[in-house]
Amino acid sequence: MADLNFSQSERRNLFLPIAIAVLALAGIAAYILHRLPSHDADLTITRTNTWQAHTIYKTDTIVVGQDKAQDDLYVLATLHVDNRLHIPIFIKDVTATLTTASGDLLETSAAQKTELPPLYETFPALKPLASPPLLRETTIPATQPAEGMVLLHFPGTQDDWTHRKEATLTVAFYHQPPQTITFAKP
Repeated sequence: MADLNFSQSERRNLFLPIAIAVLALAGIAAYILHRLPSHDADLTITRTNTWQAHTIYKTDTIVVGQDKAQDDLYVLATLHVDNRLHIPIFIKDVTATLTTASGDLLETSAAQKTELPPLYETFPALKPLASPPLLRETTIPATQPAEGMVLLHFPGTQDDWTHRKEATLTVAFYHQPPQTITFAKP
């Protein structure tokens, strides 16, 4: 009968390979956190102009009635967007919400490129207040800024804007979460 041998082979010390793997993973995580900022873009409203239209619709019928009036408030906001990512970002939509002093919630979407010329023709007083627009589908290159006018239309008056509880502007991006900024009160 053969002799039983209970000897064990020498154990390898795994401390060094595990330490190298942990350091490598920590280095990769630090690089990723450095390259990806905590938020996608910085939004700043650099200038805001408002203009109110008061339109009276005359009744041209045999039935005697009152003329109808409509108040429209146009807000022209210059929006500055700083892309903090190392990849381009794309604007999907720009919307705004106005909370009036009475608590009414008015929501609107920014005017599109095709809507601007007819607005300027209908309301010539808007044209001097306007600047080059920041439109939907705008591509903002990596780590670069973009700036432009956003034209918003609210059914209301200048008084609604002046005495508002709050007004916010939300920029929705493709592939990133939307961001909201509050209009400063006058």
